[in-house]
Amino acid sequence: MSNKISLSASEIPEVLQGIPDAPKELFLLGSLNETMARPRIAIVGSRKVTAYGRSVTQQFAGELAAQGVAIISGLALGVDGIAHKAALEAGGITTAVLPTGLDKIYPSTHRQLAQQIVAQDGALLTEYKDGTRGYKGNFIARNRLVSGLSDAVLITEAAEKSGTMHTAAFAIKQGRKVLVVPGNITSPQSAGTNNLLKAGAAAVTSPSDVLIALGVSLKSKARTRPTSNDPHEQAILDLLYEGVTDAAELHEKSGLNVELFNQTLTMLEISGHIHPVGSNQWSLS
Repeated sequence: MSNKISLSASEIPEVLQGIPDAPKELFLLGSLNETMARPRIAIVGSRKVTAYGRSVTQQFAGELAAQGVAIISGLALGVDGIAHKAALEAGGITTAVLPTGLDKIYPSTHRQLAQQIVAQDGALLTEYKDGTRGYKGNFIARNRLVSGLSDAVLITEAAEKSGTMHTAAFAIKQGRKVLVVPGNITSPQSAGTNNLLKAGAAAVTSPSDVLIALGVSLKSKARTRPTSNDPHEQAILDLLYEGVTDAAELHEKSGLNVELFNQTLTMLEISGHIHPVGSNQWSLS
């Protein structure tokens, strides 16, 4: 791969210039134009991913990429690679931040994936010069750039002592949102994610939850308008489909009295049509 570019401190994206321990120089292969022009989500997690983690990562990365969200990750085995691949398969944009020089793609099995990222208007980014191998400290340092480049960090599966916890810690220090997919409480591979939830991270159970957190409107073509035989339920479903998510705004625009509104909302949740996503916000299921 050729056409590598060196970015000086003043040329580095502003979102990275303002983080603690900001990089002084970056090396780029591909283009950051499409990535920086879009909402950006970092999707990270364990290298030893379970079938559940793989499925969840593919679903979130693919659907978010299809909605125009740029996917940021670290090209590692497991969740990182799955997220990059799903974004590419959805025709989306993805950028990989490396713990090595651009000439030392790590892992080497992801060299073709790295080439596909660049070919599809994404980028490979690193703060390490050519010839730099993947030293242990580089992986941790790399994670601050993954979170720093993003608007929020999504963790789909992580064990208790996963390196992903470093990314979550960096995100908190940088003022980025930390979003977590809940995992099986009996699975060691979900211990890290579930601990983050107990510590106050936001739970997400669908890609639409992430879009809400990013402040991105769902493209209507990606969802069929939901229907109900109850006119009160239909009124709320129509509002949610049109992008209204705040409970107070739903109540006002539905024209229902408080008692009827709350009753209708409860019935829609019980029937599985909608679900709460925190902060008095609601989403279609």
